[in-house]
Amino acid sequence: MTAISIILVIGAIIFFHELGHLIMAKRAGILCREFAIGFGPKIFSFKKDETVYTIRLLPLGGYVRMAGEDPEVVDIKTGHDVGLILNDEGKVTKLVLNNKKEYQELLTINVSKIDLLHELIIEGYDADEEKRSFSIHPQALMVHNRQEVQIAPYNRQFGSKTLGQRAAALFAGPFANFLLAFFLLFGYYLYSGIPSTVPQIGTVLEDSPAARAGLVSGDRILQVDQKPIQEWSDLLSIVTVNTGEEMLFTIDRSGVQEQVKITPDVVELEGTNGQTRGMIGVSPLYEKSFIGSLEAGFTTTIDYAKIIFTSLGIMITGGFSIDDLAGPVGIIDMTGQVAQHGIPSLLRWTAILSVNIGILNLLPIPALDGGRLLFLAIEGVRGRPLDPHKEGVVHFVGFALLMLLVLVVTWNDIQRLFAN
Repeated sequence: MTAISIILVIGAIIFFHELGHLIMAKRAGILCREFAIGFGPKIFSFKKDETVYTIRLLPLGGYVRMAGEDPEVVDIKTGHDVGLILNDEGKVTKLVLNNKKEYQELLTINVSKIDLLHELIIEGYDADEEKRSFSIHPQALMVHNRQEVQIAPYNRQFGSKTLGQRAAALFAGPFANFLLAFFLLFGYYLYSGIPSTVPQIGTVLEDSPAARAGLVSGDRILQVDQKPIQEWSDLLSIVTVNTGEEMLFTIDRSGVQEQVKITPDVVELEGTNGQTRGMIGVSPLYEKSFIGSLEAGFTTTIDYAKIIFTSLGIMITGGFSIDDLAGPVGIIDMTGQVAQHGIPSLLRWTAILSVNIGILNLLPIPALDGGRLLFLAIEGVRGRPLDPHKEGVVHFVGFALLMLLVLVVTWNDIQRLFAN
């Protein structure tokens, strides 16, 4: 079940990110050649409409391959012999470049002119040296080494679309991650309930300071060290900063006020380099509400994003350490640990990861969505696009460095895993 949980969590985050790209690209009329989960050799694939959907071996991400982003299909030049298959309207539906003997009713011409981008025509001389001219269907297939690839007229390519359409197609991936986090948190709160703001105890942990002091579910906390407690957040703001000193609690139990002394435990926060907080071992009441779950899902998604941005700022200004990062191995290990605590914990953890991936992809790093959006912003300021070749080199170098970082972090994760 842990392995299944890991596959579902990682797969869902990648799937919805790429689905965001796919939906917006298709809405803009861009030909999407492949929707891939993972990198490397194909494990499974099928084709629907114009897109091949694949699962690949290395679960390090995914991609949507849009026409125009990579070098297009095999270039046909004048003088080449090309086999044509026509539909009932006389339009070319297939251009066969080799292995022509495998096809029946194939018309072969020696090309004198061809335009697959704008005019969609092909001209040439047949076996009788007669000049022929044909219109090419905009969804025609080019067949090379028995592999069929759909042609991409310029109006179906990524670069032909408006700046807004291209930006939307790129931004849709991270946005889908935020949307996924919202729905996961909505489901979490709908299932588990929303913590009440009223300072009334819902549960008491066994063998906690609160349990040893005799606090029970239903007790309402009125004061701590003579300070009024109006909301649950007031209690947290006092207890969490305690360093192990005894505190006087005034409680209301079934209409009767009592006073108890509690010394909070001091616990170290994981991953904070020694930061501590006080804890007495109580949690608030939880209320179930559809509307409240929607609101809590939205606000918690925003809160997670703020925390991640704050952490990134601390990393940049306070010094970068490789130990602050987790790669695929570290994420899989943590996901496995969280999965053992049940579905509610797994929903929250998946939401946290999804927000992380969304924000990471929006950073202005070459090869990531944020880096590509930065180039679009520069294009908008300049009024014309940058040299595609130079931009491609920048993204290639950025991707190579990113993969190097992933390898280093993964090695560090493996060492940390075996050390524990």
